[in-house]
Amino acid sequence: MTETQHFLEAAAAILGDRGLTTDPELMDPWLTDWRGRYTGRALALASPASTEEVSALVKLCARAGVPIVPQGGNSGMSGGATPDASGTALLLSLRRMNAIRRIDPEARQATCEAGVILQTLHEAAEKQGLRFPLTLGGKGSATIGGLISTNAGGTQVLRHGSMREQVLGIEAVLADGSVFDTLTPLKKDNRGFDLKQVLLGSEGTLGIVTGATLRLMPALARREVLWAGLGSITDARKLLVRAEALAGEALEGFEVLPAHSLDAVLAHTPGSRSPLQGKHAWHALIELGADQSQADTLPDLAQELLEDGFEAGLVEDATIAANETQAEQFWALREEISPAERAIGPAMQHDIAVPVAKMADFVDAASAEVERAFPGTTAVAFGHLGDGNVHFHVLAPTGAERSGWEENDGKRISAFVHDLVTKWGGSISAEHGIGQMKRDELARLGDPVALSMMRGIKHALDPQGLLNPGKLVPLAPEPGTT
Repeated sequence: MTETQHFLEAAAAILGDRGLTTDPELMDPWLTDWRGRYTGRALALASPASTEEVSALVKLCARAGVPIVPQGGNSGMSGGATPDASGTALLLSLRRMNAIRRIDPEARQATCEAGVILQTLHEAAEKQGLRFPLTLGGKGSATIGGLISTNAGGTQVLRHGSMREQVLGIEAVLADGSVFDTLTPLKKDNRGFDLKQVLLGSEGTLGIVTGATLRLMPALARREVLWAGLGSITDARKLLVRAEALAGEALEGFEVLPAHSLDAVLAHTPGSRSPLQGKHAWHALIELGADQSQADTLPDLAQELLEDGFEAGLVEDATIAANETQAEQFWALREEISPAERAIGPAMQHDIAVPVAKMADFVDAASAEVERAFPGTTAVAFGHLGDGNVHFHVLAPTGAERSGWEENDGKRISAFVHDLVTKWGGSISAEHGIGQMKRDELARLGDPVALSMMRGIKHALDPQGLLNPGKLVPLAPEPGTT
């Protein structure tokens, strides 16, 4: 019997009949990333049912020197949960660990396992008159563990922050199989480093998240969803500033999309319709929310916000959703942008951030520079203007062949965009993580001191380099190179 066979037998003994498979048909759907850019191979697909099983399995992998690629809903944007082509790694799915262990309405906390689907948590919190204040388009597949591992953002970051702000405690299995447990949160705890923050956003390279305690908020008693047509993204930025001053904490979200994105969605999505009759260069999708104590004032606030925008010469036309159905239709237009653009043809997608005050100027300047440097392309920016984070997509010229264009011009375009972002003092990854897609770019553009610290932490917590190899943390440069 080979060493591999011995390893698989031992893993099966830990995980049971449902917990391990080498069946190619069962493994195949999980070996390609959501965007279809990366496809790998795996020794087997492991699906533990408990933290204890994860711990025992990781100890076995450490003894055998078997790499581990943790995976949640496989809905990531940077290839961070896809194994390489060697077939030597164990693909570790957390999807069976899907229990919400406890919801404490009084403390406004939920403790759940890593495989819990985001939408499932939303529904469970809602039954208690609460809500989990983070949402995104992939809420029906994204898991809590994956959201923690990538420090995901979404459409409510403007008011509530990214996943990092939602995590009160964490449970994770480290590279030696030991269990790090801070699930019981303390309001004040000054015993040295906040170690859970090291694991947040580490993309499975430092530990495997198995559970978390998350903060919950009072359910919204009312929301108002507004759609405004604007002449420019600069006007959108000015409207945002005025909305923040008028609405304060009631401002839940402020998304922008250009006419190109709206037109693409209307052409791609059956039954969709524009909220406004006229044509506008840019659109803003604004959400206001209030709990019971402020619910009665929200309609007047929404009206005041739009009237202020009209008087300031920023809003060309606008409407307020008449009911929840229409509000969801407004948001569906925003969430369908990426699928609609994929239907148009190949594109290079960039999840970037620059200082909030500079974002409008960046979009105008960078779009012009990219289209000038790469004739025939179309630069399209949309997303979370209030967070200083937009999705900056560069669409290929008409008729371009996907794989060839992405591998050649596409890579040059991404490097060009990342150089621009760095020049403007920004980040090449705002909310999607680094994964394998941006690892080399992080090595090229990242601060050498920060990269050295990352490598040091990685080596300290994972000296064998078995946790999600090839992701996030750039390799150290060869001696004598820069």
